[in-house]
Amino acid sequence: MCINCEGEGRQPQPQEIRRRTILKTGLGVVTAMGLGGLQLLTLAPHASAHTLDGAAPEIISCDEWGARPPSSAITVLNKKATKILVHHTAFPNVTDYSRDQAIKLAHDIQNLHMDTNGWIDTGQHFTVSRGGYITEGRHRSLEVLQTADRFVQSAHCPYLNQEAIGIENEGTYIDVLPPEVLWNSLVDLCVYTCQQYGFGANVIFGHWNFQETDCPGIMFYSKFPQLRREVAAKLGQSMPERTWVDLRWGVRGDTVRALQYVLRAQGSDVVISGTYDDPTYQLVTAFQRAKGITPDGYTRNDTWEALVGTIRLDNQSQGDYVNAVQVILKRNGYDVTVNGQYDYATMKAVKQVQSLHLLPPTGKVDLDAWCAIIGGVLSRG
Repeated sequence: MCINCEGEGRQPQPQEIRRRTILKTGLGVVTAMGLGGLQLLTLAPHASAHTLDGAAPEIISCDEWGARPPSSAITVLNKKATKILVHHTAFPNVTDYSRDQAIKLAHDIQNLHMDTNGWIDTGQHFTVSRGGYITEGRHRSLEVLQTADRFVQSAHCPYLNQEAIGIENEGTYIDVLPPEVLWNSLVDLCVYTCQQYGFGANVIFGHWNFQETDCPGIMFYSKFPQLRREVAAKLGQSMPERTWVDLRWGVRGDTVRALQYVLRAQGSDVVISGTYDDPTYQLVTAFQRAKGITPDGYTRNDTWEALVGTIRLDNQSQGDYVNAVQVILKRNGYDVTVNGQYDYATMKAVKQVQSLHLLPPTGKVDLDAWCAIIGGVLSRG
């Protein structure tokens, strides 16, 4: 299971969150194949819950799969979701694509989360099996999604458990892609969730955009631009020009490291810790004040664009701006070294990212390329 010690009912302090370290292989497979040319595995063992019109997909409720009751009351917040976070379970890539396997998976996850993690119930809201079956995770998630005027507090990602819909996908996708039948159901579930809450495909992110984890897997994450494009097409919506990852106090991972490198490049004395700690929060707030941005300490679109908007990296570049790009590229499976030199390997990786997001593969890091590399979403994908 994709485990990060999320906790229930409160946001953990950064030092409480431990890194998941299993299955850190397969990086060479990604770079050898070239991310831009990957195709989904085509396996169609059954019809699945795939829809073509954006209607509600079939979701197997907790009652239907026989979930244990939660150990205490589920918290339902009087607010709407703001985004979708996609995960992989880090379970084996089984070849049993049956409904029975999907139900077994739901039980296995709930037992792990309640008996091992000590949570009150399954951590995520929904789970998609490798056979394309969608099950309700945390109790009341389906009920609340159907009205979409509230939010079920979850336990799938620290600091976002009160705003992000968590969708787990059965399997481990570090060096392989999910089967097509799973993909189709994930698209439909994302479409329905976006419709219900009134947001667009530009708020679909991966777990590792906000936490120190290998989830959702290098290969799976490489298809996220395609995932957003397919969801947007079904919604009949266009996406904003750029949507950046909105970092805040407590989140961890390489996206935060990239932010810290950018801050250091601008003269800040910040430790590259990968944790959005108090010093990072204070530096961001001071930068916002200096730029006339609301000083709330969140690194959102306006702050990101002010931080990197005048920086154009190319093969003459070096220093911490380049480190910021390289640390994300390396995390995403590209064969680069974090050395502060805009070398051939870095340029090659940048071109691949640009191609994934349907940008001209120039190798120059302009504002669109910055956004795509950092983990943001572009209007063209």
